[in-house]
Order: sequence, then C-alpha cells, then structure tokens
Amino acid sequence: MTTNRIAFQGEPGAYSHEACRSARPAMEPLPCRTFEEVIEAVRTGAADLAMLPVENSTYGRVADIHHLLPESGLHIIEEAFVRVHISLLAVPGTPLSQVREAMSHTVLLGQCRGFMRRHGIHPVTGADTAGSAREVAARGNPSLAALAAPLAAEIYGLDRLADQIEDRQNNTTRFLIMARQPDFSRRSDRMLTSFVFRVRNIPAALYKAMGGFATNGVNMTKLESYMVDGVFTATQFYADIEGHPEDDDVRRAMDELAYFTSMLNVLGVYPAAPLRAAQLRDSPA
Repeated sequence: MTTNRIAFQGEPGAYSHEACRSARPAMEPLPCRTFEEVIEAVRTGAADLAMLPVENSTYGRVADIHHLLPESGLHIIEEAFVRVHISLLAVPGTPLSQVREAMSHTVLLGQCRGFMRRHGIHPVTGADTAGSAREVAARGNPSLAALAAPLAAEIYGLDRLADQIEDRQNNTTRFLIMARQPDFSRRSDRMLTSFVFRVRNIPAALYKAMGGFATNGVNMTKLESYMVDGVFTATQFYADIEGHPEDDDVRRAMDELAYFTSMLNVLGVYPAAPLRAAQLRDSPA
C-alpha cells in the first residue's frame, strides 16, 4: 500500500519542506516533530519516503542523523540539494523601515548579520525557521519579522520584504531521500554508494581497510567518524563512494573493506545529484 506522502522534520514552510516540494512535487509533504518521527512514519507506512538533511556546506553535518541512519531500517534511494535562500518576512503591508526585530532559528540569524546590521534589525531567537514565520503571522506586529524560506511566506500569508539576504551565497543543504526498500537496479554515469562500518580491533585497521579503495581506483567522496553509545573506544564510520557495488572495482574494494571490519552496512545505492556534476565541472583544475 502506498500513501503518496513524503515525511520531513519541521513545520510547514521549513527548508526540509522545500526539499520535498522540489524533489517530489507530486507527493504530499508530511510534517513531523523529530527525525525519529520521520523515520517511524515511513517504517509504519504512514509515508512512503523520508526527506532527511545530513549536512550543510556552512555548518557541517546535521547532529544525530548519522546515529539514526544505520538503525532506521530504511534505505537511501536518492540525494537532493537545497540552496538556503533566506527571506525577510513580515505581516502584509509592512515597509522594511518599520521592522525592528527579526525572529528565526539561531543558525539562520547568524547567516544574515550583514543585512540585519545595515537595517538596524535586532535578532530574536525562535524555535525554528518556519515556526518563527508562523509566530510572526499570529502576532500581527509589523515591527517583528521572520527570517525563513520564501515558501514560508506563501504558507503563512506574509510579505517578502527582502530575498536572498544571506551573507554567504553558496550555503547549501544536502538531503537523503529514504524508503523502506532499497533499489540497486538503477544505473547512471555517476552512482553513489553509502555505507557505515566499524573496523576490527587490530593495528592500522582503518589504514588497511581504506587501502582497497586506493588500489582499485574507487573515489571516496566522504568519510566521517563518530562515537557509538558515547564510548570513546567504539568508533563508527560513515562513507560515500562513487560507483555501484556490482562494479568490479567497487566489489573488490568492498570485499577488502569487509575483511578488516567487524560491521559493514550498505545504506543505499543511488544516482549522484546533478549538482555534483555541475560543481565538478565548475571547480578549478
């Protein structure tokens, strides 16, 4: 049974909601309070897909996500990227000169310091971005605005007084789209494989485990470590590599990795997003 719903964490109008509308415009977005609720919605069949943010180009990885993915029982089927465009939202009819305060999540407040300083606007910490937009709409106070995605203005009936006011123009968040069943059948020019692993307790285990990727010419685009259950001696690694597990070079590298690991769990095999190819093309040689 399918629901045609895609679950995300946050209020309607959040950047995760924007990611859902962009990547799956025909699906109904399902807002959830926590990442755990997003995962549970897919596991129980309340939603078909989960949209989960994993990292941001400015602030790094999203806390707790790497701990949740291996235990979720879900599989990565796609990646999506959202440019974090920030708008100043206010009650209808408000001129920019009347705004004295702007409410948002602390992360967004820190990304608009230049604009806020130029216009004499003081920051006010809110629970999240879309929730701040909803609060501004509810209060109806023209001196209080919100910093949020343009989508939030549409949902909560606010005016966009200024767009793309972020200090950094390349701020981007990467999302993973996850489903109950994996899909290894697809092929494209650039496939990605994501997995988690723990190395065996032997000298130079990580060095030896990584050697198979070098000798087989497999490009590793991401390798991150994190503690397991708060124990300093238990380290788990998350990795993204280019290629499909059925490719000969990837198969040999993964076989060698398995020899030096006590746990290896493939989270998903999926096509690389077009943004990756664009960045590779535009990057200096």
